[in-house]
Amino acid sequence: MKKIIATLLIALVVFVSCNQESNSPDEISNIELDEKSSQLIEADNELGFELFQKINSEAEDENLMISPLSVSVALAMAYNGADGDTKSEMEQTLKVFGLSTEEINASYQFLINALQSLDEDVVFELANAIFYEKTFSVKSAFLGVNENIYNAEVSGLDFSNPSAVETINNWVADKTNHKIETIIDQLDPMDVMVLLNAVYFNGIWQTKFDDEGTHELPFLKNNGTVIDVAMMNKEDKVEYTSNDFFSAVQLPYGTGQYKMVVFLPASGKNSDDIINSLSVSNWKNWMESFQEKEHVVVTMPRFKYRYELELNDVLKEMGMVKAFSDQNANFSKISDIFIYISSVIHKTYIDVNENGTEAAAVTAITFSTTSAGPEQAQKIYFTVDKPFVYVIIEKDTNAILFIGEVTHPIYED
Repeated sequence: MKKIIATLLIALVVFVSCNQESNSPDEISNIELDEKSSQLIEADNELGFELFQKINSEAEDENLMISPLSVSVALAMAYNGADGDTKSEMEQTLKVFGLSTEEINASYQFLINALQSLDEDVVFELANAIFYEKTFSVKSAFLGVNENIYNAEVSGLDFSNPSAVETINNWVADKTNHKIETIIDQLDPMDVMVLLNAVYFNGIWQTKFDDEGTHELPFLKNNGTVIDVAMMNKEDKVEYTSNDFFSAVQLPYGTGQYKMVVFLPASGKNSDDIINSLSVSNWKNWMESFQEKEHVVVTMPRFKYRYELELNDVLKEMGMVKAFSDQNANFSKISDIFIYISSVIHKTYIDVNENGTEAAAVTAITFSTTSAGPEQAQKIYFTVDKPFVYVIIEKDTNAILFIGEVTHPIYED
């Protein structure tokens, strides 16, 4: 059996709904981006749009969800260890043309710090760690970037001891509030490093849905069948827009720094039409078109599901080819021992209910080695009764944290 897994890089993003009520903010923090940070966020969003479009084009009629932030941070950490053509191809995939490695790292450092100090009604925590086989020689510059820029915990372990797996999985469980209990079952003798990134978010809707307003209502699926699903309901003042493709609302969490944007396809359109139209320029135009409406009746499904996929082929299609080559990969900035990416696994989880949103994303990048080593307004009715698209964003930066499509709004235990 092929021996794999020399390095794992895992990014975890968790959205968790709180039990407490949100208070009106006395003071709201805002993020002011410099040119390089703005460029990085646009690159992350563009990566997320392209990735989501490719996944959607090959998917069956199923619920989808990815975290562009999770994938981008994971790849950026790996990018610090790449060189030569491998590095150039990763730049192409990450859309970071014109940004130096130092500028990329500094921009992520700024963004991560800013996101963690925005809203006193929302808990947002980010943690990184590197666990490596204590006999494996890791270059100090690579570890230094992760310690100083990404504030990573660095620790050498005896990977031949089963306790190493327990240590790694315990870290994952702790940083994700036990939404993800394990990430690895065992360590192969060729495994030398596990890199971890975890993000934790705890928030509730700024205005909760009415618990008494949830009822079974019909939902029209893409295949023409109609199912009854639990539909939440509330009337609220929200940001709203509509065009020939869709109508959409922004549903804020906490003091409003974080929002879920729900896109409902227009008559004669479907969720694929929205996804296929995703681009940086369209996204900007759509976000600028929202206007505050006093009375919007939002009716949408309560949903909870998990999604998992391997990103190898998608990332290769996006230009990241040599990183996966067991002969031509160049990650010489990590170690002098030859390693290559053997798999990129992305797992997500989301729970949307009357109180808020709970979601998790895991990106695992596995490296392998080939050798040991006031006026009453008219009401607007926004009824989400067919497949739709949702995006969770940060308001000031427009950074996309999660993007998904719901074709069958199940609520699994």
